[in-house]
Amino acid sequence: MENDLINDGTFNYIEVGEGKPIIILHGLMGKVLIPELPLYSMPMLKTTVKNFAKYLKKFIDHKELDDVILLGNSLGGHIGLLYVKMYPEKVKALVITGSSGLYESAM
Repeated sequence: MENDLINDGTFNYIEVGEGKPIIILHGLMGKVLIPELPLYSMPMLKTTVKNFAKYLKKFIDHKELDDVILLGNSLGGHIGLLYVKMYPEKVKALVITGSSGLYESAM
């Protein structure tokens, strides 16, 4: 997932995907990281919220991050909820919108 910063003369931004827009607002300090979930590269039977939460843990550990702020929408919100339940020591805050999506019965 390689994206270039779009400069339309007035705004600089990254735009990816289709459908309803999700706007991630960064703060004055820090950085924005958006890992691509392995939805299409992981075997279908392993595409569970729990496995995605474990994948997120591997990503956060790989980046050696602490006190992360997770922002999740739909399936991402459900993954964030389960991640916080499984690994609360790594999370400073969780922001979710429309969480659960397709996997709401998995919790």
